[in-house]
Amino acid sequence: MDIQEFIEKIEGEFEDLEKGVLKPESNFRDVFDWNSVNALIFIALVSTEYDVTVTAEDLRVSKTIGDIYNIIKSRCSK
Repeated sequence: MDIQEFIEKIEGEFEDLEKGVLKPESNFRDVFDWNSVNALIFIALVSTEYDVTVTAEDLRVSKTIGDIYNIIKSRCSK
C-alpha cells in the first residue's frame, strides 16, 4: 500500500469528496464534512480494505491524511 492508493480509496468512498483534493498533508477534517457517520465509514473502509482496526483515538490524534496513513501502514499485514 502506498499513500496515493490510500488517498484514491478514500476519495472513492466519499461521494462528496472531489477527486484529487486530498494530499498527504491535508487535514482530513477540513477537506470534507467530518462527522461520526463519516468516521464510521472510514473505519469500515480501513477494516475491509486493509484488515486493520482504526480506533476513535487514532482518528482523534491524527491531523493529516499522512498521519492516519502511517498508523494504518504500521498495522497493515497486506
